[in-house]
Amino acid sequence: MFRIFASAALLAVSLLALPVPAQAAFAGASERGSATYRHLGIPIYEARLFTKGGAALDWNEDFALELRYLRSFTQYDLVESTMRELDRTGGPLPVRGKLDACFKDVRKSDRFLAVTDGPNRLYFSLNGARTCTLSHAQITPRFMGIFLGENSRSARFTRKLRGQ
Repeated sequence: MFRIFASAALLAVSLLALPVPAQAAFAGASERGSATYRHLGIPIYEARLFTKGGAALDWNEDFALELRYLRSFTQYDLVESTMRELDRTGGPLPVRGKLDACFKDVRKSDRFLAVTDGPNRLYFSLNGARTCTLSHAQITPRFMGIFLGENSRSARFTRKLRGQ
């Protein structure tokens, strides 16, 4: 009996020691802020921003954004809403085909992670598995600006996410 309890305790401790995918995205990543995005009062996703050492967001430093979905959405829904937001926040970008490759259908509790690599490249993962690399001029400020920019859909959400 003790052996089973000790094994279970060891398993629990080892699971707690596993890195959260977002925290493993780059050296020194720590959570800066979190917020729940709602549309017409309906919760859509929970978001967490990771920066080096949990520092304030600096667009010149790499960072990661994790979305944990609270509802199911199709790949088409995700691509369409992203394209609309890109258009709304700064004009259209020719990235629809690239987003089709990056985004997959999501179900409740699925986690998408976007990790920046300079101003022109993002890495996407779904539930810890890399889905794609998106390269395009200024894709980091344009895509991440949907959530973290001055012109996001919800200033309150953005402030909380940025840890302000």
